[in-house]
Amino acid sequence: MIRQICIFATLVFSVFTLGAQKKYVGQVYADLVKSTHTYADTLKLDFYTATQNRNDNSRPLIVLVHGGGFSGGKRDNAQETEFSQTMATKGYAVASISYHLTRKGKATGFGCDCPASEKLETFKQTTSDILDALGYLKSNPDFSFDPEKIILTGSSAGAEGILNTAYMAQHPDFKDLGNYPKIAAVVSFAGAVVDARYLTSENAVPGFFIHGDADNLVPYSSDPHHFCPYESPGFLPLDGDAFIAAKLKELNASYTLLSAPGGNHDWAGLGYEYTTEIAAFLNAVVNEQQLMQHEESVEKK
Repeated sequence: MIRQICIFATLVFSVFTLGAQKKYVGQVYADLVKSTHTYADTLKLDFYTATQNRNDNSRPLIVLVHGGGFSGGKRDNAQETEFSQTMATKGYAVASISYHLTRKGKATGFGCDCPASEKLETFKQTTSDILDALGYLKSNPDFSFDPEKIILTGSSAGAEGILNTAYMAQHPDFKDLGNYPKIAAVVSFAGAVVDARYLTSENAVPGFFIHGDADNLVPYSSDPHHFCPYESPGFLPLDGDAFIAAKLKELNASYTLLSAPGGNHDWAGLGYEYTTEIAAFLNAVVNEQQLMQHEESVEKK
């Protein structure tokens, strides 16, 4: 259930009156094809497309990055697969990618015992992998999409990856990681960036954010990662989805923030259920170039 608490918009969601057959909003295709490709060393991606529009060079591309604390998760988990298929039936091209799980098997995990420097290197590696995947997708003639309409989507660790990629290109630790293409929008389920001060009018990519305001792992606003104490090795301040949304509002850029009162990190997975709202936002800001500033309080569906 969704209870609206505040709207700042030139456009309000009107999904249910748009009709189920509107491209990029409703389901318009049924026959899907999935293909698997190696984009860098052993890293693979799954590409989803409807057969009817597989050669459509005007459609947006969604690149999905799974969660799992940089130690687990898969590009073809059930939630990732269902999300990819649902968005492909609406007309999007979708690529769900694997990336290096740099924390897998590490004794310190990714909590307060993991040094902040290693956390930062993990974030950087994920951005590097995302850039490699984007480069592969853009250069491969087998994939048809509009390179001006790339949408990055991620959950938890994946959300941190896509947000850093979209917003941290000028950060000293990120600027030399590869070729940063134009990003048209981001969709984040419980994500954060390393420093929102690098989000400016030049890179204010429209964002759709879902986050529990009591998340004790990835901060909803601006707090240390995992809320690690200052004296711990893993102390690393991060700026979460709500903080990023406030920054976008200040910059007069498009955003939607769905906040779950009392919600924890479960919303990194629960966000996948909001395909209707996500599709409406993406169609408005990417395809129709609308300005949308929208905030809601949400409960589990």
